[in-house]
Amino acid sequence: MDRKALAAAFPVTVPVLMGYLSIGIAFGLMLERIGYNFIWAFFMSLTIYAGSGQYLGVSLLETAATLGTVALMTFLINFRHLVYGLSMLEKFRGMGIRKLYMIFSLTDETYALLASAQAPVGVNPKDFYFAIALLDHAYWILGSVIGAVAGALLPIDITGIDFAMTALFVVIAVDQWKAYKKHFPAVLGGAVTVLFLIVLGYFFGQQQMLLISLGVIVLVLLIFRDKLEETPAAEGEEGAPC
Repeated sequence: MDRKALAAAFPVTVPVLMGYLSIGIAFGLMLERIGYNFIWAFFMSLTIYAGSGQYLGVSLLETAATLGTVALMTFLINFRHLVYGLSMLEKFRGMGIRKLYMIFSLTDETYALLASAQAPVGVNPKDFYFAIALLDHAYWILGSVIGAVAGALLPIDITGIDFAMTALFVVIAVDQWKAYKKHFPAVLGGAVTVLFLIVLGYFFGQQQMLLISLGVIVLVLLIFRDKLEETPAAEGEEGAPC
């Protein structure tokens, strides 16, 4: 790993560090509460590395869900990554074997950074992107292990702690809204989801509603992909975050 790329990526990933320590600790606490110690937390975060998926995994483990239920729920909750992958095709081009890890490590927070962060002058962009992904993964593993250890040693009431993931999603959405001038994807996602929740949620349930709404969002974004592509607002320009 290029040290220059790591040094450049670390300041960019500090917000994710703060978030991943928090929600990672929350995950570790939840996992330990149902009887799985820090070793399980470590390997789940190392090999699964899906924040919302791991939160769901705690519930699935606790209720001894069937393999079919696990597969379906995991597919539904991670279907949004199809959109992420499509938008990263150019950035991951030419990364060689590292592309496999980049695909695996494309979480919501890492995607947000890769979509907006620019490599400093003198730093190879591909090394910079890889360093961001690697650091974010390390933060998540660290947070989950800390949470599991703390849960085993301290009598902590974790009621409501699963809201930490929802709170982080809200922060990411606000940051992306501020970083881009075009808000059509965000408006589209919200409008389509609410529409199908009202129309289909009542008759078919939320699982079917979620899959259909995500499919429609992906289709519309693919149709308008060329018109929607843009770089984040440059610092100092109107609409750019200060």
